Amino acid sequence: MAEFGKAEFLAHLGEVLAGIEAEGLLKRERLIHGPQGAHVEVAGRKLLNLCANNYLGLADDPRLVAAARTAMDGQGYGMASVRFICGTQDLHRKLEARLAQFLGMEDSILFAACFDANGGLFEPLLGPEDAVISDSLNHASIIDGIRLCKAKRYRYVNSDMADLEAQLVQARADGARFILIATDGVFSMDGYLAKLGEIKALADRYGAMVMVDDCHATGFMGPQGRGTPAHAGVSVDILTGTLGKALGGALGGYIAGPQAVIDLLRQRARPYLFSNALPPAVVAAGLAALDIVEAADDLRAQLFENARYWRAGLADAGFRLLDGEHPIVPVMLGDAKLAQAMAADLYERGVYVAGFFFPVVPKGQARIRTQMNARLTRDDLDFALDAFRAAGKAVGALA
Repeated sequence: MAEFGKAEFLAHLGEVLAGIEAEGLLKRERLIHGPQGAHVEVAGRKLLNLCANNYLGLADDPRLVAAARTAMDGQGYGMASVRFICGTQDLHRKLEARLAQFLGMEDSILFAACFDANGGLFEPLLGPEDAVISDSLNHASIIDGIRLCKAKRYRYVNSDMADLEAQLVQARADGARFILIATDGVFSMDGYLAKLGEIKALADRYGAMVMVDDCHATGFMGPQGRGTPAHAGVSVDILTGTLGKALGGALGGYIAGPQAVIDLLRQRARPYLFSNALPPAVVAAGLAALDIVEAADDLRAQLFENARYWRAGLADAGFRLLDGEHPIVPVMLGDAKLAQAMAADLYERGVYVAGFFFPVVPKGQARIRTQMNARLTRDDLDFALDAFRAAGKAVGALA
């Protein structure tokens, strides 16, 4: 075999990147100046922002900024360590207790991000005698976390309860000791809600447990924003989630569940053991966000009214949408290059969106995923609808 060195390696990577660009799949990042919000500044232009996970508009909320500033003044900038060595403050435990109370769980544990939380969840809890059954549309972090554990792996078609039952039957027939069903509460590329009532019923029937990643629900779905289990009127065994979306939009993830689960994760979850503790500013702002969210029925009502109005306007314009009730409203375009062209055209018209395409979504299912924000006004939405109609015609997405 011929030997290759660094120059050949970098040339190979260049060819891979050129191929990605030729397929219309190259992702480009725009620089935002100033805070995240319903409007953002990019390259000196003010744009209407329809692609952030900032569901309640808290990312630039002065109350969160003030809480973060106060924490830095009193408790410093960073922890400079992992928690079990020298990196835990009273704030960390206060937020963990507050999250547990908010979510109706015994305890919770903080991570740098929910990707880390999901990545560290399965391996400490499940062994080769056990089984994990995963929805086919689960987030990449769940998929990666399951790959790291030794449990037998089963997969069911998205929200197909007959297939889920078949996998439960198979796992029991294969002699599984413990079975954990893993699902997103909201499937973020589509805005679909998991059928948690039916999942819970099947889990009870077959003696399984249920884990839900609720990143795209905590803070605004269900009574007081307590998430998809509360929305569905059921309890689940383990919840993972983020501070990086509706709860302020910074960073930080968590796992909430029974005390024994949290205690074992503190001992063995590798992303927890080997990552710095969250900065005091993020933790303090997370506490402030939870206080705001519990009392934010007005913001939740506005968010869902915006979603209803936006969805109806896009449908009337002739765009193909996915059915749903969530503030994620994907505009289905199919072709990756078309999605990128429409996003670029909308940018020129003053609307900030992103095209989604492979590998983020399956090939042939490219889209522009729009997301509603409680801070958007009716004038904002009408402006965006006009832009979508014009851009759709300009790039050939509308007749």
